[in-house]
Amino acid sequence: MLMNRTADQPEPNPLREGLATRPVPQPCSIVIFGATGDLAHRKLVPALYNVAADGELPPAVTIVGFARRKKSDDEFRRDLEEATRKFSRQPVRDEIWKTFAQSIFYHQSEFGDESGYKALVERLDEIDKTHGTRGNRLFYFAAGPDQFEPILKHLKAAGLNQTCKGSWVRVIVEKPFGTDLASARELNRIIHNSFTEEQTYRIDHFLGKETAQNILVLRFANAIFAPLWNTHYIDHVQITAAETLGVGTRAGYYERAGALRDMVQNHLLQLLCLTAMEPPTDLSADSIRDEKIKVVRSLRRWSRNEIAANVVRGQYAKGAIHGDPVLGYRQEENVNPDSQTDTFVALRLFIDNWRWADVPIYMRVGKRLPKSATEISIHFKKAPAVLFNKDLHDLNVLVIRIQPDEGISLRIHAKVPGTSFHIEPVKMDFHYGTSFGKASPEAYERLLLDAMSGDATLFARRDEVEQAWAFIDPIEQAWHAKKDVPELFFYPAGSWGPEAADDLLARDGRAWRRL
Repeated sequence: MLMNRTADQPEPNPLREGLATRPVPQPCSIVIFGATGDLAHRKLVPALYNVAADGELPPAVTIVGFARRKKSDDEFRRDLEEATRKFSRQPVRDEIWKTFAQSIFYHQSEFGDESGYKALVERLDEIDKTHGTRGNRLFYFAAGPDQFEPILKHLKAAGLNQTCKGSWVRVIVEKPFGTDLASARELNRIIHNSFTEEQTYRIDHFLGKETAQNILVLRFANAIFAPLWNTHYIDHVQITAAETLGVGTRAGYYERAGALRDMVQNHLLQLLCLTAMEPPTDLSADSIRDEKIKVVRSLRRWSRNEIAANVVRGQYAKGAIHGDPVLGYRQEENVNPDSQTDTFVALRLFIDNWRWADVPIYMRVGKRLPKSATEISIHFKKAPAVLFNKDLHDLNVLVIRIQPDEGISLRIHAKVPGTSFHIEPVKMDFHYGTSFGKASPEAYERLLLDAMSGDATLFARRDEVEQAWAFIDPIEQAWHAKKDVPELFFYPAGSWGPEAADDLLARDGRAWRRL
């Protein structure tokens, strides 16, 4: 029987309905491998505390730290309390921490010790009985990638990858997801030997940021933008991820990775996919990820000569950040004095599909730049050069600020008050913090809740990772070839990168947006 919709009943909104029916977090034991490391102390446990303080963490959730060092449960809790008080988004309240800490446990074992996993089975079974975690397990790999294989092997041998009696088991894998296509495929093969793709959650914390999540809502829930999001109205797109920090204590990792592998392959390509994807058929994880993978597959591939013309790599030299002198990359501790590692990359991309044909996508990422910020800017084409548009040079620009000041702004043109007809650009600005009256949650808070809910939307799928590497590998191979290697440009710390990155846009009659 059909029911007539009355005038005061709104049309159904699939986006709103999909969000309203989002799964809720389930009771579980979260086992953190590498629980004495920085990631657990700075991000994971503070995130879980904040979720608990906001009342969103099920009471029957426990945290089990798995690491090599000898510690008692109480020692581990004290360490985590100190770290949480230092790194938490909100002040730690004693009464909440006291309750939260009672669900924290420590399990000492080597990652390759079979007996340690057998003992873990017994520990988790006991926790199920005492805390009501229902046999649900969430294994978080906060250890180094070289430890993934032994951990996975022993989890499988101990039967900890198996579900029973309606319970679930999932594993969260931190980036890097390999160092090239071959290693990514091998890592995926190793994971698949123990866990199915449905059980595997590859985490990219950029996708947990509030504004990154809001890109789809901005695009598909607002009729003013949806019709304009194509080659007919958009002149170009810029994606920038800038940071003032240098390599710091990460030289050992960074010397092997560089900016292209560390940031472009995952973070920036993920932001590009959200910006450029087609509307999904629904809000299920696979529907969204199906559309994202189409974007990566549509990226124009380059020949060796075209790579040199469309990709700029740079490395910071000595300079100053906010007036303070800093070392160049080659002078940093544990860095090769002749290092060819890229600390800055700028790219000119094209997506060869109907929506984005001939729209250049400019992307840049760098260390030791003047400001720390990540944003996406959509630059619209000029209005017809008639009437008062003849002398206008500024484009309408929609800016999506990912961090630190999360929000969205739109630059339009307006007449300056007065008797003369003078036009200036003005900005319509939206800030998450002021508009909604509360701070945005940290990325790990949302992502951990999603993993406990079984919602993989914001996690990378196997084919996404491999397709991203398939795009990045030829660039890396060109940089490490024996001849005709594209130049490594140097830029002073505190600048916006090498001049070659500015030339990349200047050749097209464009310029980088000033952050």
